[in-house]
Amino acid sequence: MHQKKSGMSRRSFLGRSTAATAALGMSSLANNDDYEAIAQNVNTNSQPSNLKITDMRVACIGSPNFRRYVIRLDTNQGIHGYGEVRDGASKTYALMLKNRIMGMNPCNVDKIFRKIKQFGYHARQAGGVCAIEVACCDLAGKAWGVPCWQMLGGKFRDKILVYAHVNGRSAEERGNDIKANMERGFKFFKPAVGIHEISAGKGLFNFKEGAVTYPEGMTRVPNSVFHYNSIRITDRGIKFLVDHWSKIRDIVGWEISLAMGGIDHSGRFGIEENIKLARALDQFNFAWYEDMVPWQYTDQFVRLKNSCTTPILTGED
Repeated sequence: MHQKKSGMSRRSFLGRSTAATAALGMSSLANNDDYEAIAQNVNTNSQPSNLKITDMRVACIGSPNFRRYVIRLDTNQGIHGYGEVRDGASKTYALMLKNRIMGMNPCNVDKIFRKIKQFGYHARQAGGVCAIEVACCDLAGKAWGVPCWQMLGGKFRDKILVYAHVNGRSAEERGNDIKANMERGFKFFKPAVGIHEISAGKGLFNFKEGAVTYPEGMTRVPNSVFHYNSIRITDRGIKFLVDHWSKIRDIVGWEISLAMGGIDHSGRFGIEENIKLARALDQFNFAWYEDMVPWQYTDQFVRLKNSCTTPILTGED
């Protein structure tokens, strides 16, 4: 917790406070200097009920190619709270909410969240609302002198299993990257298939002619457009992916857990294509297929789940 600086040495303070305490204990009158010595060392952050948001600042901590913004909420008691405006999202999502939270007590986290949640939506459009909520949790924890998890029901575990992303494009590069991270102690990995990266010109299918059939220009449709059903995967493309993951499994073995991340992140293919792809890749024993269907198409998730043997995951958006 932030502590107000007194400009006084520890020895000087101890001497003055001891004198003040002794004077009070002898029923003598303490002078103003004695009271000032004590008051200067009182932590005024111990007044959560009077805490107010006074400002919001933004800092960019990402690269020009992939921005990451962190906000800082300032308060009238000199403590600050930090929150991230989700990866790649615009800082405007947070800044446009600034005037709606000024003067509010950040300890009232749920009250503030309910006031601003109408300005968020799915995926990165929720970045501003989420950043403010996290920053308020940070401030509340500092004001009360407890970790955030204590306010959320208490600590559940002392450690968690985390997965590592996988670098590289070729099967050899990806397999070797997994092996290197296994030696660092990682036990779980989430490589991306790369199909969803076609629009960026760097997906796996960009290295294999004839992997997909599509009208010219369709792979450059923005992510906000769901289900480009005219894009289809060919048998040649399926074989390419099967060969790719066969080589990776040969390198890393079958004991290590691999989760299939971002397999078709924004639904660039229709559900029939995703079912065909899921069945072909079931043999590699993935922990899950991630976001093959846009999150709001629950009926298609049911079709997908009932058509393959790998668990289905969604929710990043």
